[in-house]
Amino acid sequence: MKALFLAGGFGKRLRPITNYLPKPMVPVMGKPLLERNIERLKRYGVDEIVLSTCYKPKIIERYFGDGSRLGVKISYLCEDVPLGTAGAIKNAQDFFNDTFLVFNADILSDIDISDMIRFHREKGALATIAAVQVDNPQDYGVIEHDEQGYITAFKEKPKPHESSSNLINAGIYIFEPQILDEIPGGRPVSVEREIYPLLLRKGYRMAVYNKCSYWLDLGTPEKYFKAHRDILEGLLQIGNIDFRRNMKYISKTARISAGVEVIGPAYIGDNVEIGPGSVIGPCAVLCDSSSIGQGARIVRSVIWDNVRIESGATIINSVILSNCRIDRNSRKLNAVLAQDHARPLMAV
Repeated sequence: MKALFLAGGFGKRLRPITNYLPKPMVPVMGKPLLERNIERLKRYGVDEIVLSTCYKPKIIERYFGDGSRLGVKISYLCEDVPLGTAGAIKNAQDFFNDTFLVFNADILSDIDISDMIRFHREKGALATIAAVQVDNPQDYGVIEHDEQGYITAFKEKPKPHESSSNLINAGIYIFEPQILDEIPGGRPVSVEREIYPLLLRKGYRMAVYNKCSYWLDLGTPEKYFKAHRDILEGLLQIGNIDFRRNMKYISKTARISAGVEVIGPAYIGDNVEIGPGSVIGPCAVLCDSSSIGQGARIVRSVIWDNVRIESGATIINSVILSNCRIDRNSRKLNAVLAQDHARPLMAV
C-alpha cells in the first residue's frame, strides 16, 4: 500500500525550532519525526511513500533520498506555493490508483493501521478519518457520527451548545482513489473545510475510526516537550524503545565517566560524552554526539545532537537545539535555545 505525507507546513507555532528545520524533521528521541512515522508504517506493509513538501524541502530530500536506507520507495512533490491539505492530495493524484493512506506529518500516534484498513473496508467507505477524543474540542474541527460509525457532520470550532461530540480529526486518513476526482485542481483547497462537507452533501459514505489511545500534534514547543515526556513515562513506545520495561536507554557507544548519576527515565544516544559528577534525569533526552561537562545537571530537558554543555551548567525544563554551546556554570530554565535565538517555554 502507498501513503502520502503532508509535509509542507511552515511550522510557525513551533518556532524557533522550525527556523532551521521543517516540522517533520524535528527529532523525536534522536530521529526525525517523519522517520519515526515512516518506520511505523513500514511495519504495516506500506512500502511506497510520497512526500508533499513546501518549506525547506531540500533538507527532507537530502536526509531521506530515495528511501532505500529505510527499505521503502520515496517520491517527492514540492509545492511552489502552499496548496492546502486537499490541494496537496490532488497534486499527488498520479501516484494513486488504489486505496491509499494520508498522514499529516506533524503527528505522533499509536494508531493500528492494519485495524483501520480493516475497518475502512468493512464500512465500504470512500474515506475513513481517524479521530481522537479531546476534553475541549472548541479549538478544533469536530466530527459527528451515527451509531454505525458513519460521519454525519463536520463542525469547525463549535461552541459548547453546538455539538455533543468531542471527537476531532486526527490527521490520518484512508481514501479510495475516486476521492481525487472530487478535489478541484490548480488552487489551494482545504480537505476539512471544503472537501469533507462536499462529500457529505453528495451522499458518499465516510467513516470515523476512533481507536487512537495516544495522539499528539507537535505544533508548539510545549507539545514537542510533552511528546518526549510522554515517551519517557511509557505512554507511547517509539521503535524498540519501551520505557515501561526499562527506564534508562543508554547507547553502547556513549562514554559516561565515573560518578555520573543517571536518574530514569532517561535517554542517552550514540557517542554522547558525560563528564564526572554530572546528574542526568529524570526525564532527560541526550541526542547523538552531545558533550556534557563535569558536574552538569540536566533535568526534564531535550538536548539535540552536537550540543556542548560546559561544566557546572544546569538545564531544567528546556529544549536545546543542535550545535548550541551552553556556558560554564550557566543556568537555563524553561527555554528553547538555538544558536541565535531563544524563547520562553511554558511549563507543561
